[in-house]
Amino acid sequence: MTTAVLHGAAAVALPERFRQLPRLAAFALLPWLMLLAVNHETPWVVLDLAEFAALLSLDALLRRRSAAAPWLGGAAALLLAGDALADTACAGPGHAVLAALVMACCVELPLAAVCVLLGREAIRG
Repeated sequence: MTTAVLHGAAAVALPERFRQLPRLAAFALLPWLMLLAVNHETPWVVLDLAEFAALLSLDALLRRRSAAAPWLGGAAALLLAGDALADTACAGPGHAVLAALVMACCVELPLAAVCVLLGREAIRG
């Protein structure tokens, strides 16, 4: 079963299992948050905690088909995109910047797009 999301004139179909991504991504952040906390990376802990809260809240609103889901989807996407930008901008040369770019392009930005699409779908579906 798929869920169609309107994007301009074209429809984007997301598989139904994508509705679980915000919750799964939030829980996947927990080990990373602990590692950051142990290393006293307070600004990154705060940013990732905000992402954690936004992703879990989005999941709750999606399950309720709340009219607030698009707003929270956008907020989660903004946090994820900002995290991708900050990670890339603050990374050191060499492997660090490569790792930041891979994480941004393969995880954070696609998840941000899914959050926006899921938020839009919640009020249309």
